[in-house]
Amino acid sequence: QVQLVESGGGLVQAGGSLRLSCAASGRTFTSLGMAWFRQAPGKERQFVAAIGWSADVTYYADSVKGQFTISRDDAKNTVYLQMNSLKPEDTAVYFCAARTGGGLALLATAYDYWGQGTRVTVSS
Repeated sequence: QVQLVESGGGLVQAGGSLRLSCAASGRTFTSLGMAWFRQAPGKERQFVAAIGWSADVTYYADSVKGQFTISRDDAKNTVYLQMNSLKPEDTAVYFCAARTGGGLALLATAYDYWGQGTRVTVSS
């Protein structure tokens, strides 16, 4: 089992920045592929960004490319999502997800473990 705990959400004005964190426990972190998804009110959960075993291997949804950065610190068992130039349409609950096998995946069904989510609200 893997436990994931997100933090760092909150209320921010448009144009501002936030950094989300996801702390993992329960399994060797370096064996996990990690990702962030988000779910806006009334919408389906959507892929945001993923990172593989190697921190050099990342993938982003087109909607956040150049705006968000995913990274991992294996010494701290933590994955981050740096979000810059935030827009009201970035408002959502952001979920951290983990999958065994370590490779990148874009579908939510490919992930075995999920955090509870952290809410991000961007005001205009």
